[in-house]
Amino acid sequence: MNNHEIDFKLYGDDMQFVEVELDPGETVVAEAGSLMMMEDGIEMETIFGDGSGNSGSGFMGKLMGAGKRLLTGESLFMTTFTNEGSGKKHASFAAPYPGKIIPMDLSQLNGKIICQKDAFLAAAKGVSVGIEFQRKIGVGFFGGEGFIMQKLEGDGMAFVHAGGTIIEKTLSPGETLRVDTGCLVAMTRDVDYNIEMVKGVKTALFGGEGLFFATLRGPGKVWIQSLPFSRLASRVFAAAPQMPGGGSRDEGSIAGGLFNMLGGK
Repeated sequence: MNNHEIDFKLYGDDMQFVEVELDPGETVVAEAGSLMMMEDGIEMETIFGDGSGNSGSGFMGKLMGAGKRLLTGESLFMTTFTNEGSGKKHASFAAPYPGKIIPMDLSQLNGKIICQKDAFLAAAKGVSVGIEFQRKIGVGFFGGEGFIMQKLEGDGMAFVHAGGTIIEKTLSPGETLRVDTGCLVAMTRDVDYNIEMVKGVKTALFGGEGLFFATLRGPGKVWIQSLPFSRLASRVFAAAPQMPGGGSRDEGSIAGGLFNMLGGK
C-alpha cells in the first residue's frame, strides 16, 4: 500500500463534513481552506501540489506538479495535516456548499477516478491529485469542464464533494447514459465520455436545458449530482433584488445592513 490508511466518519445531511481519524504519523491532504477543526497534536503544513511525490523530485518537479493545478482553477498549494502525537487524533473538513461528500476507496475503483475540477475535498497522503486532458474536441469546447478534469490516482481514500443529492450508477458494457454536462461529478477510468448536441432546433433554443449533454458509455461507475454549484449560483443571482451600484434594495435585511456598514447608501 502506498497511501496512508485513514479512518473516517461523515456528519450531517445537506451541509456535511468529514471527520478523519489519524493514527500517529498518518497524514491527510486537503484543499486549502477546507479545514473545519482539528485536535491538538496535529501539525498543519502548506505544500506545493499534493505531496504524493508523483510530480518529480526537486523544487522544479514540485513546482510543475503544483502548476498543473492552476489549469483546473485550484490553488498552487494544498495543506497536509499530520498526527505528530502519540494517540489517535481527528481533523474535520467541511463541504463548501450544500450537497454530499462522497467517500471513494480508490483501491476498489481500479486506482483512478476522473472528476469535475472543483470536486476534490481531501484524501489520504499518497493519493495523486492531477489533471485529465479530454482529447476529444467536442468534450473540450462544450463539456462544461473544458479540456481538463481532475484525476485522483492511488489506492487510498479520497473524498469528493458535489451539490444536492448524489446518485451512483453502474453502467454495463455498451450501456449509455445521457447527463446534463454540469451534473456529472465523477466516473471511473473505463467510462467513455463524449458530448452530443441536443437534437431539434426548438428543443435546443427553447428547451431550457442547454445545447449539449454528456453521453457516458459503460462499463464503469458514474456519480451524478442534482444541483451543480453553477446552477445554484445563477438562481441565487437571478432572484437577488438589485439596485444601481449592485447593492440590495432590501434595507432591512442582513445583506442590506452589511451593505450599509461597508459604506453603502
